[in-house]
Amino acid sequence: MTERPEPLKGVRVIDLTQVLAGPYCTYQLALLGAEVIKIERPGGEQTRFSDVIPELSQTGLGLAFCVQNAQKDFIELNLKDQRDLAILHNLIVDADVLVQNFRPGVAERLGIGESSARQCNSSLIYCSISAYGGEGPIGGRPAYDHIVQAMSGIMNTTGTEEMGPVKVGAPYVDYGTGLNAAFAITSALLERNRTGEGQSIDVAMLDTAMILMANNLATTATTGREPPKLGNEAASGSPSSGTFDTAEGLLAIAANTESQFKDLCRALNHEEWIEDPRWASPNKRQKNIASFRERLNESFLKDTAIRWEMILVDVGVPASRVRTIGEVLEEGQPASRELLAEIKVANTSVKIPGIGFKLNGHSLVPQRAPKTVGADNKKWIGE
Repeated sequence: MTERPEPLKGVRVIDLTQVLAGPYCTYQLALLGAEVIKIERPGGEQTRFSDVIPELSQTGLGLAFCVQNAQKDFIELNLKDQRDLAILHNLIVDADVLVQNFRPGVAERLGIGESSARQCNSSLIYCSISAYGGEGPIGGRPAYDHIVQAMSGIMNTTGTEEMGPVKVGAPYVDYGTGLNAAFAITSALLERNRTGEGQSIDVAMLDTAMILMANNLATTATTGREPPKLGNEAASGSPSSGTFDTAEGLLAIAANTESQFKDLCRALNHEEWIEDPRWASPNKRQKNIASFRERLNESFLKDTAIRWEMILVDVGVPASRVRTIGEVLEEGQPASRELLAEIKVANTSVKIPGIGFKLNGHSLVPQRAPKTVGADNKKWIGE
């Protein structure tokens, strides 16, 4: 096995972010080997005190903070104090990247906008993360994940016509924005290597939310048609794909191709469906979807979701019982991929996800736990 890869080793990042999207971005950079120095206001940011695990939140190391702040150094500065602002400017001199997610205009007022930062370091990569960017009819507005879900249209594509719009359960816009920003920064590092010039990056949560539904976005922008609320139906619209009740549990299947349709029919012991004139082609199945779905529903109710999953996967039809997160973890696939690292935080064992891919066979997970506010002041500024 090769050494643990550190593609960003030697890259120094000043992290002026808080909550989820920005810290998740810099966390990805830290996992890739960058030296990340997180600057916090006096007392630390709000997610330190989340109460998912009370004994951690009481120490200022709440789990919601730990998830995206391992593998970093921590400095406590009051950027409204000129002395502390000067300390930050000195740190910027030797940095490669600065990431901030203040509301547009706030960084400038604090004296850490892009122009001020470039006076300290002309070759700096300056990354701004915000809800909507600084321009446009709603540029500059503040927002959180669920607000951007509402603004972007994703809520209007989720749920069913009967239940109305539904928010995606996880803060996917925050985490997607963090990944988008990390991608932008690694790209900017390559561009700076090519040109020798500093780079400016502008990442907006709304942009990220919309490109994460690229097909829907392109369809509406091109045709003017809004996508339907699919609920648990497959995006393909295939009559032989979707989510079905079984004797126990829900089953999701994706028989999108003609060969998968035929394999599905055989697995259900209904090979005669393949030649049935109502369902013998994709167009005919779509036209007679009600009668076809009625037969599928009857068949799936004869056994459990997990049993059907095993039968269908065995014949090459993608299928899964609808699981909880806990069930997925218990079954061991994330562990086989080494997706999580178990680390000690304030004498409590917590499991933190690492980076979402393997590099040279390595799953890049955190090696160091998050620290308390200002834990590295002495290391970086001698206090």
